[in-house]
Amino acid sequence: MEALKQGADTLFILLGAIMVLAMHAGFAFLELGTVRRKNQVNALVKILVDFSLSTVVYFLVGYGVAYGTSFLVGADQLIAKNGYELVKFFFLLTFAAAIPAIISGGIAERAKFWPQLIATGVIVGVIYPFFEGIAWNQHFGIQAWIKALTGEEFHDFAGSVVVHAVGGWIALPAVLLLGARSNRYRKDGAISAHPPSSIPFLALGAWILIVGWFGFNVMSAQTQDKISGLVALNSLMAMVGGTLVALLAGKNDPGFVHNGPLAGLVAVCAGSDLMHPLGALVVGGVAGGIFVFMFTLTQNKWKIDDVLGVWPLHGLCGTWGGIAAGIFGSQALGGLGGVSLGGQLIGTAMGVTWALVGGVMVYGALKYTMGLRLSQEEEFDGADLSIHKTSATPDHEANW
Repeated sequence: MEALKQGADTLFILLGAIMVLAMHAGFAFLELGTVRRKNQVNALVKILVDFSLSTVVYFLVGYGVAYGTSFLVGADQLIAKNGYELVKFFFLLTFAAAIPAIISGGIAERAKFWPQLIATGVIVGVIYPFFEGIAWNQHFGIQAWIKALTGEEFHDFAGSVVVHAVGGWIALPAVLLLGARSNRYRKDGAISAHPPSSIPFLALGAWILIVGWFGFNVMSAQTQDKISGLVALNSLMAMVGGTLVALLAGKNDPGFVHNGPLAGLVAVCAGSDLMHPLGALVVGGVAGGIFVFMFTLTQNKWKIDDVLGVWPLHGLCGTWGGIAAGIFGSQALGGLGGVSLGGQLIGTAMGVTWALVGGVMVYGALKYTMGLRLSQEEEFDGADLSIHKTSATPDHEANW
């Protein structure tokens, strides 16, 4: 019976890993559809190479930082661990690799290729797993301290803060240090739209992410006996809530409509195992509104050229999700309880602060050593030709 359970759990978490792996295709196509045509190849290459490098770094360093497990032993010892432990690494790797995939969308169209790969290595090897170990593996006694102070530990079931807020808040310093794309904000005050190159590809990316997200959330249970239909239903409700609010607030704009469900899913991750479905609907709807309002504000008023809006989408909606788990997870609002608003505020603030500090350190160091940005000529030609020596279309059409 134990062998049967181990086999079932291994298959369960393997399917989750495969679903989250598929989400990286969603990241790729969401970025491909949003950037101009001369940067489409770069979007595809970045996501695949970032994932590959993340795998090596997380295998050698990051997983050990978070969970104290080393794979630097003989294969005979590895096989002695059951298959579940090895596949669990695969599952958690897909979460870690989401961090550079998130950042990629914010710095698109003007970032150098190799410095970003170095940043990926440091982030996945040290920055992300350091906080992952605190939130999910009881490192440094911080969760015990939060529980003693507020009555409950910081709760982040599927990574609203650990993955999304951390990724989004690391991306913010990178975007600011890079500066806006050339001719995005003109000296006369005019704003050049730089419209998406392909709404169909943008929509495809969003749909791949939506489908994969049910692996991201539901399989965060990590064993079959802990699977929860409530997580699936709450994820669904938050997704549609984000979509409908983004539709209304974004005035039918297809970019907002297809990012709205992602905002809702980001926000519901933390408390998806605790909330009532109506609470999840509200959490997702608020997240959809946050994304539309803050994307518009950052792009048009503050003139922060965050190409895919990763700080509003992941940073701010992830922050909202961490806090919302403490509100809508409470029994007073129909949730299961076992969570405190104070604990959520402390844990979320810690994640945001650590991500900001890490982002400034990593991207600041790279800017003042190797440089982060393509030259003006390279940016004008596009990352596809400048970095990869090819274009997305054989006839070399480009939306300049």
